Amino acid sequence: MDGAAFSVVRDGASAGTFGSSGALSRRLDDFQFTLGEGPCLDAAQQGQPVLVADLTRSDEDRWPAFARAMAETGVRAVFALPVTVAGSRVGALDLFRHAPGTLGERSLAGGLLAARLAVLPLLDLITGDTDWAAAAEGRAGPPELASLERVEVYQATGMIMARLDVGPEDALVRLRACAFARKLTASEAAWKIVEGELQMDVDSSWYLADGGTGPSS
Repeated sequence: MDGAAFSVVRDGASAGTFGSSGALSRRLDDFQFTLGEGPCLDAAQQGQPVLVADLTRSDEDRWPAFARAMAETGVRAVFALPVTVAGSRVGALDLFRHAPGTLGERSLAGGLLAARLAVLPLLDLITGDTDWAAAAEGRAGPPELASLERVEVYQATGMIMARLDVGPEDALVRLRACAFARKLTASEAAWKIVEGELQMDVDSSWYLADGGTGPSS
């Protein structure tokens, strides 16, 4: 494997990357949140491994936007293994590889064991009454949960809500569209908005604060 990431999934959507082997793996996992599709979401929903030996195959069309994003990073194979706690699916362990190819039986067994072990650090942080929304905004819970919940996305969507007088769901859609148009993850686009590098004009188009041009959404 060339990378791994543990993605937490809540209510059918990626809630955040709890851990990764490096910056690239975290970025690859974040694309699943940005695009709303990908193997980790399917693995968590179905409760079984999702194994893709080659994302570029013509008959592999489950996640067209995610597959394009992976191709641009040079990733060809991805294997998502569900992570469960007391029978409840809480996310998936994603394994990335630049070279295409199937996952061998011994490697799959090792990956499934890793998926079982991956949840242990998360259990040390959460309880049954954890207020995820408050934790995401840094108002409650361990500080690690704020990072997990992409606090920058909450901040950026709040700015979009105030600017356009729209609800949180519409604001998140606009943020994701902005990220997709600029080939960024939602977190990367959110940081640019929070830090003032990306701003929105009166017709809801994004522009670079330094006067540069680029794709708008």
